[in-house]
Amino acid sequence: MSATATSTTTANTAGAREHARSQAGTITDAMPVVPAADWPHPPADVDPTQLTWAETIPGGRYSSKVLARGTRLRLRDVTGDACAHLLLWRADAPWERLNVADTVKVPWQAYVTIGHPLLSDQGRVLATVVADDSSHHDALCGTSTLAQNTARYGAGAAHSDSPAGRELFTLAAAKNGLGVADVAPSLSFFHGVVVEEDGTLTSKGSAGLDKAVDLILHLPCIVAIVNTAHPLDPAPVFTTGPLEVLAWRAGDDLDDLLAGVDDRDPEYRRAVANSEDVHGAIAF
Repeated sequence: MSATATSTTTANTAGAREHARSQAGTITDAMPVVPAADWPHPPADVDPTQLTWAETIPGGRYSSKVLARGTRLRLRDVTGDACAHLLLWRADAPWERLNVADTVKVPWQAYVTIGHPLLSDQGRVLATVVADDSSHHDALCGTSTLAQNTARYGAGAAHSDSPAGRELFTLAAAKNGLGVADVAPSLSFFHGVVVEEDGTLTSKGSAGLDKAVDLILHLPCIVAIVNTAHPLDPAPVFTTGPLEVLAWRAGDDLDDLLAGVDDRDPEYRRAVANSEDVHGAIAF
């Protein structure tokens, strides 16, 4: 429909109502699908009725969702230009949150890929990476700030054309009853960073389009995802592509993961035991 036709149609309340109602059921390339079971392209091995989150987050935007223990969360870099910054808070105790420093320190590994635990500030596993065909991630730089993006792109406010990650995380936190102090350093997926011999942090960029990473949640979490340029992104202009987010009930996957814990390193076993201990205390 042309702009002129639309303005004519919506010139009065009745026309505006009819126009709005005519959009029902429309799915665009940047929106959540509700119910998630209506997502047009579910994973081949997933029953669509088990989907609990299905959304495309465009570049420069964010989303959040409360997800249950045993949820499998898949992030997919559609065009090779996304950068998914992630924060987790325990849904039943939001003062406990993702601690990126411990996520690097406890497993003795700065480079996140399959098997890596995402640890809380209480020594519990909030999630484990269970699939990854990108391996271009970053647990060292955090997300961008208002000052950084303003200096680099000319703007960094949440509703600008080049929003900073921290500004968007602040909005996501607020929608879940959390404040600025709850926005801790985040983990980034799909933009690799390596540490050189002299300690310099070097951007390795993306692994390419259609790459995905899967997480299994050990505890119920508030999940916040910001899709915006990485602080070390070398592109001279703000260019961030769409990010696909899917989540589904996968209790069997968590059971399988827990069944193999005895074969893992002692740090992981202890962190999982801490998560299972708190889960066992509150789940009857």
